[in-house]
Amino acid sequence: MLRWYQMKLAARPVLTQSVTSAVLFATGDVLAQQLVEKKGINDHEIARTGRMALYGGAIFGPIATNWFKFLQNHVVLKNKNLEMAARVAADQCIVAPINLGLFLTTMSVLEGTDPKKKIEANYSTALQKNYMIWPAVQAVNFKLVPLEHRVLVVNIVSLGWNCYLSYLNGRSTEVTVEKVVEKVKEL
Repeated sequence: MLRWYQMKLAARPVLTQSVTSAVLFATGDVLAQQLVEKKGINDHEIARTGRMALYGGAIFGPIATNWFKFLQNHVVLKNKNLEMAARVAADQCIVAPINLGLFLTTMSVLEGTDPKKKIEANYSTALQKNYMIWPAVQAVNFKLVPLEHRVLVVNIVSLGWNCYLSYLNGRSTEVTVEKVVEKVKEL
């Protein structure tokens, strides 16, 4: 299976990463609805899962694939630790804030709600939580993981993060990582 996936990555990297992202974003939403929110199969919001899959496949996958390639080709330093730190800094200062805003805006547009209200309600909290998790993940990713597998690593770690984002997006009240973790622990 891994060999097949690697062949697909080599032949069509953006498409392969995008399909992978779509599947794992949808999985994050299913986890949010079933494990955290405990909706059950009958009350599962299929459209919500579809929106997450659409965002993962059409927006996140292509952006992340091309961004990691850009960093690999343009942030090249002799000192590999400084190189990793520069890539993490660029990722977290440029793409992370933009991606989070894009996620909230896209979800709002697809839901037919006001993007400004969603961003005002959720952006700063989610960005703070992002900075608690992703710099460390990306440091390991940029230091140890080959370019062709970086989006996959992010997507796997993102199962929990996408669960949080889906839960955050699906709620009108403020959601914290701590609340999601507490709900998961109750299982």
